[in-house]
Formats: sequence, C-alpha cells, structure tokens
Amino acid sequence: MSLLAIGAAIAVFTGIGAGIGIGIATKAAVEAVARQPEASSKIMTLLILGGALAEATAVYGFVIALLMILTLK
Repeated sequence: MSLLAIGAAIAVFTGIGAGIGIGIATKAAVEAVARQPEASSKIMTLLILGGALAEATAVYGFVIALLMILTLK
C-alpha cells in the first residue's frame, strides 16, 4: 500500500508542472500585449489554448492517481 501511495502522489505532482507552465505562459502573454496591444486578441487566444493544454496534463495526472488508488488495492 505504501508504494501505491507514493505512486499516486507522484502522479498528482503533475499539477505543479501545469501551474509553473501556465505562470510562464501568462508572463509571456502579458509582456507581448505590453509590446503590441493591437495583437492582444490573438495573444489571448493562444494563451487560453496553451493554458487548456497545460491543465489537461494536470487532470490526466489526477485521473491516473485516482485510478491507481481505486483499482490497485
């Protein structure tokens, strides 16, 4: 059971990577809008798309952790 808990904890840590990635992407988008305000709609569209993809990795990690806990008992 202890190795299962360790594996689930590692799978949940994908949320940390997603948070860091979204933070870096947001920083870059804010800097890009500051340089070129006329391109803000395109930049925001790409930011939302990138944020969704980064969050998907966190959700996948959470689902894997749940599957490990619920099916490998």
